[in-house]
Amino acid sequence: MTPVATGAADTTTATAAAPDRAPSETTAAARAFVTAHLGAAGSVGRDLADHLDDPRGLAEAARTGLAAIADPACRAGQRLVAPGIGPTLGIRTPLLDAVAAGFRREVRGAGPARLLVVAEALADDEIRELRWLAIHVLGWIVAADPERAWQVIRRIGRDADDWITVDTLAGVTAAGVLEEPYRWAELEQLVYSRSRWERRLVGSTIATVPHRGHPSGHSATVVARGLDLIGQLIGDAEPDVQKGLSWALRELAKVDPAPVVAFCRAQAQAAAATADGHRAWVLRDTLTKLPAADAEAIRATLAGVRRTPGAPSTSIAAAAAAAFLAASPARPAAGARLP
Repeated sequence: MTPVATGAADTTTATAAAPDRAPSETTAAARAFVTAHLGAAGSVGRDLADHLDDPRGLAEAARTGLAAIADPACRAGQRLVAPGIGPTLGIRTPLLDAVAAGFRREVRGAGPARLLVVAEALADDEIRELRWLAIHVLGWIVAADPERAWQVIRRIGRDADDWITVDTLAGVTAAGVLEEPYRWAELEQLVYSRSRWERRLVGSTIATVPHRGHPSGHSATVVARGLDLIGQLIGDAEPDVQKGLSWALRELAKVDPAPVVAFCRAQAQAAAATADGHRAWVLRDTLTKLPAADAEAIRATLAGVRRTPGAPSTSIAAAAAAAFLAASPARPAAGARLP
């Protein structure tokens, strides 16, 4: 369950260099760090199993163990690619994966109820890597206990303050949706969220659905529902949301390009007619995965339509949320007494 990069470089990984040239010093250093600490990471995970029935003790042990394999260069990179992210230790993705793998081997056979309590304790910690470890655990149990796992998934989503957490969570959110299709309705609610991270989670989840290995992951229903949700959010003014939407469109285009092309053509016409730069950016970022002729036609339609700093959201969801607020009774000022 690795953090997924959808536009910015994922500095939590030891990135592979292009085969025709030597790795950069940064990449070489990252690889060396991972190699040197991989064994220790597995040990950290195995040792966590000693605290399986003491969730708070397990979270504390995870903090201590992860701190011993933290890379200051990775921590700096996390803050560079995810501005505003909360407390992190700087754990490279292969090392966090190794911790999770070591823990899973030791607790194999433990029931979902015991693991759920562990996930809750890890998710409640302010250190982001502990939350990412919680997402690993949720991935192991979401099929066996989707209802209770979903509650923790939603809590992590509400608390998210960075794209790494959101895009990592998306894989488990997608699994929950596929296990219980009525969860699509909960994604529909998130399009109206005030949190840009919850709105991004909609796009990231749609993008991840086809990769879950579920029988319905490539179905026409998934594409139709995904396009419907994207249609409600496209025009969102937040770049973080826009990146999630374009990622979703690119992945759906791999499943069934025809409806995605039709969607993009219609949205391009709307963007051109209203000079909607937010909508146009998402569509341009999708073109690499569309058939060449269709991509060129959409590019021509969008010629000259660019994002304007400070322009408001034009999405259907934003309009509906604004209308709802306008129709709601005025809230009392802070400190005012209710009658």
